[in-house]
Amino acid sequence: MRCLPKTSDPRLLVGPETYDDAAVIKLDAATAIVQTVDFFTPIVDDPYAFGQIAAANALSDIYAMGAEPLSAMNIIAFPTCLGTDALSQVLLGGQSKVAEAGAILVGGHSIEDKEPKYGLAVTGLIDPNQVITNAGAKPGDKLILTKPLGTGIVATASKGNLATPSEVERMVAVMTTLNKTAAAVMREAGANACTDVTGFGLLGHAHELAAASGAGLRLEAAQIPMLAAARVYAAMGIVPAGAYANRDYLAEQVRFAAAVDTTLQDILFDPQTSGGLLISLPAAAAAAALARLREQGTEAAIIGEVIAGEPGTISVE
Repeated sequence: MRCLPKTSDPRLLVGPETYDDAAVIKLDAATAIVQTVDFFTPIVDDPYAFGQIAAANALSDIYAMGAEPLSAMNIIAFPTCLGTDALSQVLLGGQSKVAEAGAILVGGHSIEDKEPKYGLAVTGLIDPNQVITNAGAKPGDKLILTKPLGTGIVATASKGNLATPSEVERMVAVMTTLNKTAAAVMREAGANACTDVTGFGLLGHAHELAAASGAGLRLEAAQIPMLAAARVYAAMGIVPAGAYANRDYLAEQVRFAAAVDTTLQDILFDPQTSGGLLISLPAAAAAAALARLREQGTEAAIIGEVIAGEPGTISVE
C-alpha cells in the first residue's frame, strides 16, 4: 500500500492507518457503512465447510468494528475439473453463514482458476459515533479473547493426514462459529478497542492493536485458550510457515518470560483463520462481559491487560 497515494476524504472515518479490519465511511450523522473483503484457498477438504469458514472469516471483519453485516457478495475462483457440485457446496456453505449473520447475499463474481479460492465482500452498517477500532485501547483495560488458538497448526496436521477426525471436527467448529455473539457482548460492555485474530496470529494482531492505541500489552500465557491438539502437533514441530513469518516480523516487539516454551510461542504466532475477537475493555466491565460471553457458549477468557509502555510492545508472562 505504500506506493498508493494516501486517501484524504472527510467521509472516511477509518482507513488503513490504524491497521483496522475494515473501512468505515460516513453517510450521514446517523449512518456509516463498513466495508471489507477476504478470500483464500481451501483450508479443509469438505467444500461446504470451506464455504462456511471463508464466509465466517470475512464477516468477522465487520463484527470487529462493532457493526452489523448488511450484505455480502461472493468472490470465487474455481477449476472446472472439480465440477459444479463442489462449487455449489462452497457457495451453499457461504450462504448459510451469511444468512446466520442476518445479512443478504446479493450475487458476486466468479472466474475459472487452477486452484479454488473463495470469500466475500461484505458491507455493514453502524452509527458513526459507535465505531470500535484498533486505536482505542487504554492502559488498565482488560483483554478478552473469544476463541481458542491453534487452527493453523491443526490444519497443517490435517494436510499431512495426522489429525484425527475428531480433531478436524473441533477445528472446523471453531472456524465456522460467527463472532456475532461476541460482537454483541462487546458493544454492550462498552469496549474501547477490538480486532479479530486471523493470519498474523494472536501476537500479530495484538501488536497492531497496541501500536494503533499507543500502548503496550501484557499477556498471561496460562490464560490463553488453545486447542488441545495444537499443543500436541506444535510440540512435534508441525507448524505452518506463516507462524515463522509472524515470529520474524515481531522479533523486536515481543518479550517472552523464560517459562513460555517454544511450543507455546508457536501457538501464539500461529496464523488463524476465522479466529476470535481480541477485545480491550474497561477493567470494571470485564468480569461481567466474560460471564455473558460464556453464557452464550463462547470459549472466551481474560488473557491480559493494556499497559503504559512503548507502543506496540507485548510482554508474555
